[in-house]
Amino acid sequence: MSRMAKHFKKMAGWGPWRLFWLALGLRLAVIALCHYYRVRVEEDHFHFGAEMGRIARALATGRGYADPFFGQTGPTAWVTPLFPVILGGIFKIFGVYSTLSAWAILALDSLLNALMIPLIWEMGERCFGLRVTRWAVWIWALYPAAMQYAVKWIWEMTLTAFLLQLALVIALRVGCVGAARRDDGPSWPSWLAFGLVWGLMALSNPGLLLFLPVCGVWMLARGGREWARHLPKAVASGLVFLAVIAPWSWRNERVFHQFVPFRTNMGAELYLGNGPGANGLLMQYDHPTVSAEQLALYRQKGELRYSAWRGEQARQAIRADQGRFAELCLRRVYFFWFGVPNAVLSPLELFGRGLNYGFTSLAGLLGLALALRRRLPGAMLFAAAFLLLPAAYYVIEVHARFRHPLEPLITLLGVYLFQQAEGGWGFTLPGLRRLWPARSREAQGAH
Repeated sequence: MSRMAKHFKKMAGWGPWRLFWLALGLRLAVIALCHYYRVRVEEDHFHFGAEMGRIARALATGRGYADPFFGQTGPTAWVTPLFPVILGGIFKIFGVYSTLSAWAILALDSLLNALMIPLIWEMGERCFGLRVTRWAVWIWALYPAAMQYAVKWIWEMTLTAFLLQLALVIALRVGCVGAARRDDGPSWPSWLAFGLVWGLMALSNPGLLLFLPVCGVWMLARGGREWARHLPKAVASGLVFLAVIAPWSWRNERVFHQFVPFRTNMGAELYLGNGPGANGLLMQYDHPTVSAEQLALYRQKGELRYSAWRGEQARQAIRADQGRFAELCLRRVYFFWFGVPNAVLSPLELFGRGLNYGFTSLAGLLGLALALRRRLPGAMLFAAAFLLLPAAYYVIEVHARFRHPLEPLITLLGVYLFQQAEGGWGFTLPGLRRLWPARSREAQGAH
């Protein structure tokens, strides 16, 4: 074996934490070399976090949780607080809309993105075996599409994706005891951590909450006949979740004199996705960040009344043509899994990113079908995630970034699909099997 082959074989055996450092270093290098820390200054730095950046500026300058658009528009709950509060703290330390702040938030996102490698590793080892796991974490570490939202998007996607993987790992520790690892179980710390992580996720992106009750029930059901014995832990987990979200809901009650559990923009977003000019994508031109007329109406009516008014317009449009609404929902299903089109489709966009996006979705979906057929540990939980996490986007609006929380699972399932198909193709690439160590006995026992 050549020296180069020995080197690659040694690298193939790297564990999750060595790969974490490789992935983090690569992401920081991309930020530096591509100058992603130089955020565009047009529209008073609105491209620096958009509404979340505006709220972070208000927090850092002493105006409180307010002003999501242009000018001083008052208190808001347009978006949930976890990412704006983090960004506001960075602004307070490194300066509002400064280059140092851009570096800090992109470095934090890169850290969270790289920290998904140990989480992907544990999910893979518990459910798919070591060989699939190694391929998946190497892909996550090196694949440009896996890092794009961490290195150049100032928004909550990376934070939400990290929290979801953490919640899935906790669920698998409780529900997949006896798979690849035997050091966990339905313990009090696991259940309490589950409630804490989901509370933080609700304050990052409440659109994923449809999956929470199913995930909790799955964890209980894995206890078999002893599920009732673990019910008090699940109840305590729910109380932790409520304790995490309660201060935000209480603040909204104080500010708006109305119960607002998470955010106020539901009606406005529903209209923008289903109004007269909608085609399956968001009518961005009618958003207060773009339309001066809508911004004026937002100021005049106030946030709650404005969103309620737009929501009523949306419901009228849906009732007037339910067939069109169904068509829009089907379009959004397609866009979610196979790519949201841009206004101008260049050959690179169509044959590069577009085909890649659809191919990875298809591989993940087929891998999920195979995992369900073979009854792999966690397969039903992953199926529920694929079914429920995108559900709100099918009804309201869709964007490629909304798939990001599912992408670690898509990576694992896609690798599993091709790894299982390898024997049926009748050939393997030269030296491919020698490159990756055989699965451990514990991992093989998971199957």
